[in-house]
Amino acid sequence: MVKETYLHDKHVALGAKMVDFAGWHMPVQYSSIIEEHKTVRENLGLFDVSHMGEVFVSGKDATVFLNKVVPQDITKLAYEKAVYCQLTNKNGGLVDDLIIYKIGIESYLVICNASRIDEDLNWLVRNKRGLDVKIDNQSHNYSLLAVQGPKAIDLMRKMGYNIDGQKSFTIKPAVISGVKLLASRTGYTGEDGFELMVENEHSEYLWDKILEDGKEFGIKPIGLGARDTLRLEAALHLYGNDLDETTTPIEAGLSWSVPKDKQADYNGKEVITEQLQNGVSRKLIGLVMKDKNIPRHEYEIYFNGEKAGHVTSGGVSPSTGKNIALAYVKNIPEICTGATIQVMIREKLHDAEVVKRPFVVKRNRV
Repeated sequence: MVKETYLHDKHVALGAKMVDFAGWHMPVQYSSIIEEHKTVRENLGLFDVSHMGEVFVSGKDATVFLNKVVPQDITKLAYEKAVYCQLTNKNGGLVDDLIIYKIGIESYLVICNASRIDEDLNWLVRNKRGLDVKIDNQSHNYSLLAVQGPKAIDLMRKMGYNIDGQKSFTIKPAVISGVKLLASRTGYTGEDGFELMVENEHSEYLWDKILEDGKEFGIKPIGLGARDTLRLEAALHLYGNDLDETTTPIEAGLSWSVPKDKQADYNGKEVITEQLQNGVSRKLIGLVMKDKNIPRHEYEIYFNGEKAGHVTSGGVSPSTGKNIALAYVKNIPEICTGATIQVMIREKLHDAEVVKRPFVVKRNRV
């Protein structure tokens, strides 16, 4: 049975095109993907991302436990701060990628991908043996609303939320239009914004209030289609495309999120440490097509006439007007920024240029 978020009927009433995504019936677009994309880049958009998982981890050994299951050093995570990290398996592959927030003494909030909630919970429970830890999946009790775009800060202030001093990747208890919630300054678009975690019973009111108060800032509801083009331009990974259980953080270009000096052991540490020291056989690159063809997921990559990898995420970039992609390729010096590679599209090779990621300037750091 396909699941519905608490806001499902709101999307239908707004005329959204609904699709099945990760087991959920979700809005893919309300108007056009390009229009919604540009709304977020230029003004303000509202997303329902309630399909994401919200798991609370607490107990005397909560810090030790989380430090065991992710490469990031959770002992260094300060109160009300967040960290992007990966849930690794024994081979260094990714069970999921996560955001972990510290919300109290030995108390954390873990946000995981909708398609991986069950796998994450199973892996977490398997790794808590002998530790005083409570793993509490509250995904069914909360809605998550993402307010994204350069005017997000203006709307939050209008709605009574004093954001002064709240930097990126932080979370705070807040009261917005009379509703108590958790407000994090995070997002999946490359723009500044907030993700509001609210109890289901208040989510419909808050959704309507955000759209009403946001009219002067040009707000629009945004679907999953624009969410994907936004995150691709910002070169943000999508689990199932750019990340999976056979991919390590180092191969995925996420070595910046793996501390080199972490003393504590964690799943896959030996493999990941070896890759940090000696390199990897494949790497993630960004590419821009030199013609009007669109690179799609799983299209083959060629270099000097030989197969060199495959596209993981690709599509049109509404902000640049170019066709872009992320791809895994052989880790050889010749495949570098400025190099020309080929993408196999409908049995023909088409030139593309290797470029630095992201494809647009990210404005999500405050």
